Amino acid sequence: MRKPVIAGNWKLHKTIPEALELVEALKQGLADQTDVEIVVAPVFTALASVASTLKGSPIALAAQNCYFENSGAFTGEVSPALLKDAGCSHVILGHSERRQIFGEGDELINRKIKAVLAQGLTPIFCIGETLEERENDAMMDVLQRQVTIGLDGLSEEQMLGVVVAYEPVWAIGTGKTATGEQAQEAHAFVRGLLAGLFGTPAAEQVRILYGGSVKPDNVDGLMAQMDIDGTLVGGASLKAEDFIRIARFEKN
Repeated sequence: MRKPVIAGNWKLHKTIPEALELVEALKQGLADQTDVEIVVAPVFTALASVASTLKGSPIALAAQNCYFENSGAFTGEVSPALLKDAGCSHVILGHSERRQIFGEGDELINRKIKAVLAQGLTPIFCIGETLEERENDAMMDVLQRQVTIGLDGLSEEQMLGVVVAYEPVWAIGTGKTATGEQAQEAHAFVRGLLAGLFGTPAAEQVRILYGGSVKPDNVDGLMAQMDIDGTLVGGASLKAEDFIRIARFEKN
């Protein structure tokens, strides 16, 4: 059985006081939720404060990005070693906004994944196609490229330390959500790719999350799918009540 992961990506939201208020509410609302892995990803400036507040709770801390070097003359970057020092256990990598807005390519994301794993942290590796790519029947080609290059050079053991997040770009922040069947098709395809690269036993253990306008009213249907092992939540993770309901999904 793959333990579900419910992760909240706060993106560029929440001051430190606002972040602490939110995690206090999540700590209270999810204190007994031990059968699901809960992760929150605040902005960099709030990480250390949130880490301190989360001590003793079942909620893990993620950063939203990092660089692949641990130190050096890289102005403006944050390294896996510094994130670990700040209290992080997870790092989101390859998010569509990093790819689309900041031009991050598959090779760069691959280097980041290896750097994060080298620090003993868990990468949440994001993949997904744009609307144009889906409409041109290129979804599977895009996913194959992102998975193959993004995970190039990883051992089977390293792959077991990676969480994959499928996020169709056309569903992120748009209010559109892939149907359960659409999401399941993509997740099953990705698991098949992982089986080809790392073997079926490893692929069966890797958690694959769905992201893209996940909300309290659609999470149950998504989580009912065989190959969906959790969610990477954007906007709904900024409201304690919504995120708690998502983390308490009911599997039909």
